[in-house]
Amino acid sequence: MSKKLKILIVDDDIINLMLLKKMLSKNGDFEILEAKNGLEALKILESEPVDIVLLDIIMPVMDGLQVIEALRSQKRYIDVPIVVLSTNEMKKREALELGANDFMEKPIRENELLDKIRLYTDF
Repeated sequence: MSKKLKILIVDDDIINLMLLKKMLSKNGDFEILEAKNGLEALKILESEPVDIVLLDIIMPVMDGLQVIEALRSQKRYIDVPIVVLSTNEMKKREALELGANDFMEKPIRENELLDKIRLYTDF
């Protein structure tokens, strides 16, 4: 049996977190970790290796762009796929330039989300 895919969802909006978890849980046996801001995400990543990060941009404490910078500046996170999920299309280029692998505009469609996860992981 293959190992569970470990997904870190980073979003300060509880409803977005719940929707993403619901989409994922009905489509696969994933291990889902969640963080409500970038700082929480970095703390989780220090102790939990993940297969992919689904990252919101606009968050308190530490935003998604700062998270991308922090992850891409450390060798151990260089290969962790980061898919940005945001309502702010204006941030797309900046996120990709900082090292995000992909960008999805909210509202997120389930089949597109699963396609992105398949693209960047062994799911």
